[in-house]
Amino acid sequence: MDPMAKLFGLTSKLQNLPEEKEKAISGYGYYDWGKSAFETSVTVAILPVWYTYLFLEANGLTTSVGSITMTADVLWSLVVAISTLLVAIVSPPFGVIADRRLIKKKWLKILTYVGAGGTFMLAFAPLFGNASWIWLMVMYLLANVGLNGAGVFYNALLPHLGDEEEMDDISNRAFAYGYLGGGLLLVVHIGLVLGITADWVIPFCMATAGLWWYGFALLTFMWVPEPPIEEELEELKFREAARFAVGEVTQTLKDYKSFPTLFLYMLAYFFFIDGINTVTALGGVYGTTVLGISAFGLMLTILIIQFIAAIFAVVFTKIADKIGTKRALTISIVGWVVLCFAALAFAPLELEEHEEYDILYEWDNNAESYTVHVSWSTSEIAQKLDYEEEEFDEQSWVAEWENILPVESNENDKRLLVWEWGENEDSPNKVMLDNVSNDDINAFLVSIEDTRFSASVQEGDLGGTTSVGINHPTSLGDGSLDFIPIWARSNIWEPLGLTVFFQFILLGCIMGTLLGGSQGLARSMFGQIVPETRSTEFFGFFGFFNKVAAFLGPMLYFAMSLTFDSRVGIFSIAILLLIGAGLLYMVDVEAGQAEARAEDERLRRKLADSQPSESLVE
Repeated sequence: MDPMAKLFGLTSKLQNLPEEKEKAISGYGYYDWGKSAFETSVTVAILPVWYTYLFLEANGLTTSVGSITMTADVLWSLVVAISTLLVAIVSPPFGVIADRRLIKKKWLKILTYVGAGGTFMLAFAPLFGNASWIWLMVMYLLANVGLNGAGVFYNALLPHLGDEEEMDDISNRAFAYGYLGGGLLLVVHIGLVLGITADWVIPFCMATAGLWWYGFALLTFMWVPEPPIEEELEELKFREAARFAVGEVTQTLKDYKSFPTLFLYMLAYFFFIDGINTVTALGGVYGTTVLGISAFGLMLTILIIQFIAAIFAVVFTKIADKIGTKRALTISIVGWVVLCFAALAFAPLELEEHEEYDILYEWDNNAESYTVHVSWSTSEIAQKLDYEEEEFDEQSWVAEWENILPVESNENDKRLLVWEWGENEDSPNKVMLDNVSNDDINAFLVSIEDTRFSASVQEGDLGGTTSVGINHPTSLGDGSLDFIPIWARSNIWEPLGLTVFFQFILLGCIMGTLLGGSQGLARSMFGQIVPETRSTEFFGFFGFFNKVAAFLGPMLYFAMSLTFDSRVGIFSIAILLLIGAGLLYMVDVEAGQAEARAEDERLRRKLADSQPSESLVE
């Protein structure tokens, strides 16, 4: 028996299975194991940072696409949006074709080659010099299309691997495989990135992520059988096949009343997966910008999420076995709502010790002068060049106070980083302040109040003097929801002594728990109410809602954060989850299963009564 099957085959429903069925279920899980390397190491942990570095090195902070000036993050988000929406649009018609031809595995292989191959090719970016960031975008576009496209055909295999009672076990086991496989490789990659400074490390991580995906996908290709086709059609030319597929999808949408439960569930899925995807996609940004979490804290949290999610994918399988898929999934979604409200309450503790501040002034008795240096966790300084009329100009602020800050000016003609913290012999991180008066330091401390930094003075005439900027993470502000973290900090976090680092770790633990329950059960429930004879078509719709949600959720967060603040943005996501939970409550699973069986019987009767004939293309 596959050793991973022994680890995850903990429920009675998937024990003592025929060898071929056990291999098929394990093979299905190994695809999740492989592709998760792309979703963790590449998409979340390493590639965005590498792409941003190469973009800045080649262009500075912005570049022009046509007549539009774009920053690195804006251009990257555009690539992601294009790739996901492209797959979303073509998924349902492609699914129609796959339901009528023996091509599910064939297209799963093709799109895996595209995805894993694109991931592997990321490693060759350094060969393209100043165009290396463009190469990364193109290859990531291909890889993302491959990932999302393959997901349609991969998910469509699920209803054919077991009956309705086994669906939870199979789906959750696959997700458990994914969390564990992606987590194990991420540990290796983070160790390499943090432990070795050689130029080959990041390209090596990209290449191994692609090989990891492709290598484990081979087990899927070998062990999972091609599902049978009950109404197979013969070959048509591409234009005719496309016309047929679009026509079938259009007819399905017109006949939505024939599948009321299925479409109601897809609507519920749209709202709650929108919320879940937004939290997982933007959790890191919220942690770093709002809570002030360090890069190390973020990477550690990602690892914790992966391994906890693997465990709880199995745990939620047991819960679903006892109380049903719908109830277990509802518990998970309500948990996501609670998580959002908990995120509102998380807050850095007020600064108390000198070492906790960003900019540190310390008296040197021998030199009878102050030295200045910055904490290791302090964020980069003055990277943004263009400021709106009412926006604080950090460039000008640094230029004004460069004589009492450990900074250096970068004279790169592309204006890459005009200012940065000193970090070498020519411009050290810790410098002696010559000819700097106490009045100068006092004036600087006053200026700090308008910034996102904090400063502290240790010993000397100014010893004990501190200043915290209005945009520093510990300055919670006066937004409409800021009373929540203010109350929580005073009544929970400070009495318990829990710093924001441990709060964020707690957040990651909760997120890992809920991921283990929500994603696998959501796919399983859909698989239970979808007709076997049209599984790929409807999983195409499933993917469509998923991809559109991946686009709209972050846009909602962006709009609410821009209009109000980030905590209101998080609150808006909680509302999406509540709507999804309410709609899910209205879904009658037994009715959905009956509708699916009725559709299968209708198509089988139609097939039995008809003459063999129509045609379609691969």
